[in-house]
This record gives sequence, structure tokens and C-alpha cells, in this order.
Amino acid sequence: MWAVGELGLAYERIDIGMEFGGNDTPAYRAMNPNGLVPTIQEGDFVLWESNSIIRYLAARHGAGKLEPADLRSRAIASQWMDWQISAFLPAFTKVFWGLVRTPPEQRDSGAIAAAMTMSIDAAKTLDAALARNAYLAGNSFSMGDIPMGVFICRFRALLPDRPSLPNLERWYAAIEERSAFQKHVSSVPLT
Repeated sequence: MWAVGELGLAYERIDIGMEFGGNDTPAYRAMNPNGLVPTIQEGDFVLWESNSIIRYLAARHGAGKLEPADLRSRAIASQWMDWQISAFLPAFTKVFWGLVRTPPEQRDSGAIAAAMTMSIDAAKTLDAALARNAYLAGNSFSMGDIPMGVFICRFRALLPDRPSLPNLERWYAAIEERSAFQKHVSSVPLT
């Protein structure tokens, strides 16, 4: 939704999954065999997996804006999108599920603490990379910043006692000013 907001696209949002249900229906499974969200549909074209959706929207509607025009910058933006999935997400998911989706009496504090340490280590990698540029793929906001921005919003909320990460905080402050981020990310409750 943040990418849609950045691009100013008209859309119809249909909430699926969790308390809304509908993700296990044959109609939804025909679009997304995993039964997960998100899924987009543009005419007869259907696509699922959030980072793939962001890449598609950036290429189709945001070339030179969300999708960097320079091939190397575009590759670096894509690299950070993949890093979010391969390095940050595995650690942080355990924090999120442990603190947000697990009742307090069922939480494994040791596992959550270990995941917090791994999440902080990943955030340090991000902080070091942001020492070189204003944004992840250079000096302009791009599709590469969107997936990490969502998770850093959650990271900051769930790990208030984190070490100093000045480059990450500078980057996050710039992202936090974006109206599409405010509408679709920071104003949405952690669920």
C-alpha cells in the first residue's frame, strides 16, 4: 500500500486474512495458492509476494521514480529488498510474533531475546550501509526503501531499548516525513 501511495495510484483495497478471513476460499486460492497476503490484480494480471508487487508497481508506474533509472542503483534497491527477506525478516519475525501475536503467558522470553539480538545485529548492518547514502540505493528514495521502512517502523516500536543507530535513525526520519508512509505504515497498528 505504501508503494501504491507513493505512486498516487487509484486502487480498491480488499482486506483478506486474519480477522477478515477470505484467504482460504477457492476464489482467493485461485489467485494466490499460498492463501497469504498481499495479492494484487490489474485486469487479468495477478501477482503475489510483497516485494515482487513493489518491483512490478515501480517498473510499471514509477520508472525513474520508485524504480531507479540507473541499472546499478536499481540492482542495489533490489538487493536491499532481498536482504530484508533473507537477513532481517528471519530474525525480526520471531520478535514480532513473540511480542505481538503471542499471548504474554505463552511467550518464550529466551527465544524473543535471542531474536532481538539478531535483529539488532541486522539493523547495525543497515546502519553501516546508510552511512554512505541518504537512502538504501543512493541519494534518492526508491523501491528499496519500502520493505525495510515497514519493518524498521515495527523494529523501533518493539525494541525501544536498542543501541544508537544514527544513520538508520536519520534515514527513518526522512522516510517518516513521507505522506504515503504516514497513511499506510506508521498510522497502522501493529497486528
